[in-house]
Amino acid sequence: MPEADLKNIALLIDADNACHAGIDPVLTVLAELGQVNIRRAYGNWAKPALAKWNQITHRYGLQPMQQFDLTKGKNATDMAMTIDAVDLLYRGKVDGFGIMSSDSDFTPLVTRLRQDGLLVYGFGSAQAPEAFKTACTRYIDVDQLIRTSSQEEGGKPEGRQIDQELIELLGAAWRAASRDEEGFARLQEVGQIAGNRSSFDVRNHGFKRLSDLIQAAGDNFKLERREGNQLYVKRLR
Repeated sequence: MPEADLKNIALLIDADNACHAGIDPVLTVLAELGQVNIRRAYGNWAKPALAKWNQITHRYGLQPMQQFDLTKGKNATDMAMTIDAVDLLYRGKVDGFGIMSSDSDFTPLVTRLRQDGLLVYGFGSAQAPEAFKTACTRYIDVDQLIRTSSQEEGGKPEGRQIDQELIELLGAAWRAASRDEEGFARLQEVGQIAGNRSSFDVRNHGFKRLSDLIQAAGDNFKLERREGNQLYVKRLR
């Protein structure tokens, strides 16, 4: 992608509520959207709990945003992140956001950003509230992302068990896709349709590619590689 065409992405990190070990794979995922030029981590940096974040700010080009705990029980970090995100939105120079948090308080913010057509990727724990997950364009389990990214490149995927719900989701996407006379649909289109459900991302299931997940589903699907190295998929049962 030419440098002039790169999208401008902002990563806002709730350091009080995010795992520092996930920063590298999170930045790798956001590179799919564009260039992560804005990288801000919010929290009270005087707290010992943020020491590990403090150690990596320079390495990853993170701008520490100091938030003092002025009132017990009130989260100044959430408010500061929200204000900055809205400010960036109205400046009109950001094309997408990464929100690194598991806090449901960011649900209204994500909804507002998406109403303006911006992509918003959420990164947090698998236990994050469903409302926050579904508000995001994509929501990715950081713990699973860390495990997946630590696999050797080209090694055998160590995915989670593929349950019937996931098979049905992929099957529904296959049925909604354009199919040829043999019943095959382009794998890319199937992935795009399934991706409209924000909780679905192959990385949440321990895979780097949708083709790996499909192959791991056994005899439920058949993959076929055609001219131009294009992958097609057909549901068998």
